[in-house]
Formats: sequence, C-alpha cells, structure tokens
Amino acid sequence: MRVLTIIPTYNERESLPTVITRLRAAVPDAHVLIADDNSPDGTGDLADGLARQDSHIHVLHRAKKEGLGPAYLAGFAWGLEHGYDVLVEMDADCSHQPEQLPLLLDAVDRGADMAIGSRYVPGGRTENWPLQRQLISRGGNLYSRILLGTSVHDITGGFRAYRDTTLRALDLGSVRSRGYCFQIDLAWRAERQGFRIAEVPITFVEREEGVSKMSNDVTIEAATSVARWGLTARAETLARKLGLRR
Repeated sequence: MRVLTIIPTYNERESLPTVITRLRAAVPDAHVLIADDNSPDGTGDLADGLARQDSHIHVLHRAKKEGLGPAYLAGFAWGLEHGYDVLVEMDADCSHQPEQLPLLLDAVDRGADMAIGSRYVPGGRTENWPLQRQLISRGGNLYSRILLGTSVHDITGGFRAYRDTTLRALDLGSVRSRGYCFQIDLAWRAERQGFRIAEVPITFVEREEGVSKMSNDVTIEAATSVARWGLTARAETLARKLGLRR
C-alpha cells in the first residue's frame, strides 16, 4: 500500500519537526503531505526545508486559514491525484502518536475501509487532558451517537486512515464542514454507505507545544450540524416508511 499521511498546519513551527521525525521513524515507507494554511509564524517555510531534505515529504501551500475540513479535503485531492492507496489524517502536535499509526494501517490491511484511532474503546485513553476538554469530547461523542444513531464510539477522533476507494465514494465535493465536525461528517457518511469502520484503541496525548485550535465557533458548528444531519436522517426514514420516498 502506498500511504500518504496528511498533516494540516497553522502556526505549528514549534511542533512540526518533532512530529515529522517521529512519523518518518515509525513508518519509513509512508509519504507525508504538510498542508499549510499560510501560517504567519513561518511553518510553511520550515516545511519546504524539510521537503528539500527528504523526498518522502511534500508541501501543499494554501492561500489562507479556512479550517480543518478544507485543509484535509485539499490534502485528499492531492493524494488521490498522486495515486496513494491509503490516506491518513494526523495532527501536527503529536497528540496523535506517530508510533501508533501502524495499528491503523494494520486494520486497513485486514480489510477495514476506514480505521479510526479511538480514545473510547477498550484500551483507548487520554493523557494530560484537562477535565473540561474530556467533558467536551465525551459529551460531543455521546451527543453524536444519540442524534445520529451511530455505532462509532469516537466519531470525533481525528487520527484516521482511509482507503482511497472509500474517499472516492464519499462525495467529498459536497462536504461543507470546516471545523472538527468534519470528522463526524466523514465517519457518518462512511457508516451510512456501509463501509467497514474499525476503531483501534490509541492513547491521545495533550499537546505540549503550540496552541489548541478549538474554539466556540467550532463547537457550535459541530452541534448544529449534527442536529441537522440527525433530524434529516430521521425524516428520510419516516418518509420511506410512509411510502413517500423510495
């Protein structure tokens, strides 16, 4: 399998060298795409320097900060165009430990269409996370599971590996999610289309460098989007039962 790990960046100059070094050591054959949103701290220039030293590293310079979703969509488009078989989502701050990426790749190799590094299945956990963040994360997952009826335990988790065929089938051109609800959006689409989703237990470690990108706007977008998707799905199910839709 040709593997591409996509790492979106915005002001990640401090953390980027560490995650790249650890990732290249953990999965030496994998390629890396740094998708930088024109970081004012020089992250893009640093990424260019890393790419000049290593043929497995590539850089996608984007014009401005647009959110996590658009950055990953741009990375997916680049990866699919260049013929990668497995495309990986990974944060730049080492909260997703590169050493655990082989676990996700093994799940795909065993037949999963999508593998999620899960904090909330047996064996998964978090380290050094403030209580408030834990409550927000667990609450968001419970909220999504209730409204969407999903069986995914960590549907907000952002450490993922997708088969190229899965991404091609998800109608990425219709995705409008920008913040962390992008993760919910893609998992929900994959589950509804019947793709095999494997949740692999991981240890999520709170970042030690840089600043979290979580904001109130991101939380509000996720809450309203999930409610809309859940209500729409229920309305469609009811319409089919009443014979109003096929």
